[in-house]
Amino acid sequence: MAGTGERARHWRYAELPDVDLLRAQYIRKTFVRHTHEHFVIAAIADGVEVFHHGGGDQYAGAGSLALVNPDTPHTGRAGVPEGWRYGAVYPAPELVAAIAAETTTLRGTPGFVRPVLDDPYTVELVHRVLRAADEGNALAADTLLRVAVTRLLRLNGGRLPRRPVRTAGDGTAARARAVLEERMADPPSLERLAAELGTSPFALLRAFRAAYGMPPHTWLTDARVRRARRLLDTGTAPAEAAVAVGFTDQPHLNRHFARIVGVPPGAYQRERKNVQDAPRELFLPFEA
Repeated sequence: MAGTGERARHWRYAELPDVDLLRAQYIRKTFVRHTHEHFVIAAIADGVEVFHHGGGDQYAGAGSLALVNPDTPHTGRAGVPEGWRYGAVYPAPELVAAIAAETTTLRGTPGFVRPVLDDPYTVELVHRVLRAADEGNALAADTLLRVAVTRLLRLNGGRLPRRPVRTAGDGTAARARAVLEERMADPPSLERLAAELGTSPFALLRAFRAAYGMPPHTWLTDARVRRARRLLDTGTAPAEAAVAVGFTDQPHLNRHFARIVGVPPGAYQRERKNVQDAPRELFLPFEA
């Protein structure tokens, strides 16, 4: 989006294989309701981000962190006219669990208790991780990441509860999700899906929202983008990835991908291809 003042870079550093990295400045950007397979640790440098999480809007300003656990529905938008500038790391759940086991007393599945934490010191640590990755300093990037995650777990960590499948509605939602995953490229309508599962459309809609925090069609778009990311990571062309996951064409993928990941699929894939290259400039403008 040349000329908008919005810039972002979403990349991987080969020496941090279980971590996605992002540096961005958004003004009018909005993230639709979505989830991540990894943790989100977003360090706000300037401005304010507002994100819907846990039934209400959360506000993260300069010097604070927006923290989202894996598979937790949330959104994102600017909280002030000038937008927000931030850096983020997305560590895999397995990495966070390993750090927690080694450096904290947390057991079970660790996660963050509060979605916003005011802690300028950790904000600086996150930006130093990104700087080290830009400079190709593997020792610093890995060390600083582990220090940052340890500090966050000690300040704001807890054991994440596992939500057991207890009701008929939970079971119906889980079966619906399995059908949508299997038939992602050609999903049934809500009415047909409900009939296949022996329930009514509105009963299925209520059960799915209760189980996954979003209606089936929103969940499906999110799942398609996740699968498209995996295809792009393996070198599949964006146009082919779009069709493979059920989008009508590449522009359809571009629109949804940018609203969830923060950058278009073409820019995302180029950064993956450049993971072994020399350090890049700190920000890349949006481009398709």
